[in-house]
Amino acid sequence: MISLIRFPDAQSVFEEAAERWIRIASQAVAESGSFSVALSGGSTPRSLYELLASAPYRDQVDWEKTHVFWGDERRVARDDEQSNYRMAYESLLSHVPIPGSQIHPIDGMGLSSGIVRDYDDAMWKHFRYERGGWPRFDLMLLGMGEDGHVASIFPGTRTVSDLSSRVIVYQVPQLGVERITLSLPVINHARNILIMVAGESKAAALYEVLHGEAQPSRYPAQAVSPVDGELVWLVDQAAAANLPPE
Repeated sequence: MISLIRFPDAQSVFEEAAERWIRIASQAVAESGSFSVALSGGSTPRSLYELLASAPYRDQVDWEKTHVFWGDERRVARDDEQSNYRMAYESLLSHVPIPGSQIHPIDGMGLSSGIVRDYDDAMWKHFRYERGGWPRFDLMLLGMGEDGHVASIFPGTRTVSDLSSRVIVYQVPQLGVERITLSLPVINHARNILIMVAGESKAAALYEVLHGEAQPSRYPAQAVSPVDGELVWLVDQAAAANLPPE
């Protein structure tokens, strides 16, 4: 199931995302005893994390049964200003009572083969999927870049067509740096996928992703398509400026 919900401003997007986090987490804990989420980096998710760390949202999540993973990471140390882990820790994780053993950051400084092996192992220990299977996150949080990328799946790169890996470490040509990302199959096997898009700079890409020709290599967000879960786009008025009227 795929749906798009428009909001008058970015703050409304963050509030809706926080409320959905709470509902999804409550349902997951009720059904399985724990809640798993893959976090995103970027300015839009930061605003969501800050909201979740504040009252009354903070007190509505069972943090002691929450397991936090990351959808992507930079090739930097965890205390680096560019680290997605550091951003999430400073804006959310350090403000809520989540056990440290349930926080599963990606090692941005290891050898590529070790990063892939270790994060695959961390996911397997939690999800216990069969060989060749996929982790099934309760919630996958994503933003979308001005070029239509999600997580660290960038246009024109092998990450768009890699349907066998779970974790990918690769050189992003347009950035000139390596990135680490969960693969599209991992994203698409999540029970719930939220893509938050805010700001007029995203309007052109959002139109192409939702209404343009199918070109996932050019607009990777087009390849986000849940296997049997729910995908919800939360967009503000500025980002939706080019979309057809409702």
